[in-house]
Amino acid sequence: MGEFVKEEILSVGIDIGTSTTQLVFSKMLIQNVASSFTIPRVSIVDKKIIYRSDIYFTPLIENKIINMNEVIKIIDKEYSIANIDKKDINVGAVIITGETARKENANEVLHRLSGYAGDFVVATAGPDLESIIAGKGAGADKYSKNNNKVVVNIDVGGGTSNLVVFSNGKTHDTGCLDIGGRLIKIDKNSGKIDYINEKIKDLIIHKNLNIRIGEKADKGEIYTLTKYMARILEMSVGITKKDLFYEKFITNKGLKLDKNIDCISFSGGVADYINEQSYEDVFKFGDIGIVLARAIRESKLMQNLEGVKSQETIRATVVGAGSHTTKISGATITYTSNSFPIKNFPVLKLSKDEEKDIYKIGDIIRKKLDWFKIDGKIENVAIAFEGKKSPSFVEVNEIGKQLVLGIKEIIDEGLPIIIIVENDMAKVLGHTIHRLLDYKVNVTCIDAIKVEDGDYIDIGKPLANGMVVPVVVKTLVFN
Repeated sequence: MGEFVKEEILSVGIDIGTSTTQLVFSKMLIQNVASSFTIPRVSIVDKKIIYRSDIYFTPLIENKIINMNEVIKIIDKEYSIANIDKKDINVGAVIITGETARKENANEVLHRLSGYAGDFVVATAGPDLESIIAGKGAGADKYSKNNNKVVVNIDVGGGTSNLVVFSNGKTHDTGCLDIGGRLIKIDKNSGKIDYINEKIKDLIIHKNLNIRIGEKADKGEIYTLTKYMARILEMSVGITKKDLFYEKFITNKGLKLDKNIDCISFSGGVADYINEQSYEDVFKFGDIGIVLARAIRESKLMQNLEGVKSQETIRATVVGAGSHTTKISGATITYTSNSFPIKNFPVLKLSKDEEKDIYKIGDIIRKKLDWFKIDGKIENVAIAFEGKKSPSFVEVNEIGKQLVLGIKEIIDEGLPIIIIVENDMAKVLGHTIHRLLDYKVNVTCIDAIKVEDGDYIDIGKPLANGMVVPVVVKTLVFN
């Protein structure tokens, strides 16, 4: 594979959110950080944003359907302005976030853009991953690590608020609430309300507020509503006692709150207005985002927790998508065919208990593969496990035999063989499997990547003279 020192790769992040759509292009520098005469260890050592697109209102048709043609026009326009060719993109992410992820054609849009925007661009819309990459885009993870603090970042968008807790720089927990600035929309010309989200309707009735479609938006009534929305955010981080309405606003799950939170940061479009002192034209964006920002600023969130200034606000998610989704595999990997990129492979992960007895691995995998069958036929799947740190030759050989036994259906169907190991043993294990299959079947075996059951994985084209591959681990909400 030859000596490798460093290499620059190009990444794109595309975020199609409830309110806005935007792109960011980044350059990442990968480098061998191991000392001479040791096994290479390739890492991402630098990330630099080279282009930020304009921010566009997400094109929708009757609030129900994403206007695919308009989204593609935006992408084409920004690629052209940035003078970037799709074929030059190495890694990246297309994510559909918030309320937009629930639109009728969201799945279709993701899959079309996954191939359209570049040869290795992932499509993902899981709220947990959204929370993490927005928090990283805002810089909350770095602040947590540098100051040894527990930091919560709340990314307040148009339809949802994504929460992530970082403890000493590591992701500790995530959550998501249906709280956002465009849950009520207002006609900018007439000042009349033309859309109210269903969950907000229940809250309006409960609070006996005069907020109705077709009537002029009243600042006082809207502020009363947003004060309670901010209160729900207080509940989410443990400042205020939870009530029955809190549960109704949970998107997928709330925070566990098993750690005391020290600091809070905000990102998302609403975050730009949290520190504003003047709120004259509060409906200038045709929504309640500015009023919600004021309610947050005056809430216990700002009084009870130490505030941390975000590196990015409205662009946090797209910056995170372009710069923080990519991992680099270990340098001791096996791939017997350069058939990359490989996209959207579901992960079958063995638990620690299941891999304790290596002589039972094959049978466990064979049974678990039933989960990945459609109409009785096996589909693409990647097999993952932790592996051993310093396995003997005998152990590697037995693990290889058990894997071949477990994935017999995958082999018989001629599907790709993808093995993911956390510990550094992919090269010898991959060669062992290839040998056990008489060198007739292609094998991809990578290490230094941590995945879980229910994750999906993309593997990009080899980098660093073929030494490593870029990997994105993701959660697809539609699955």
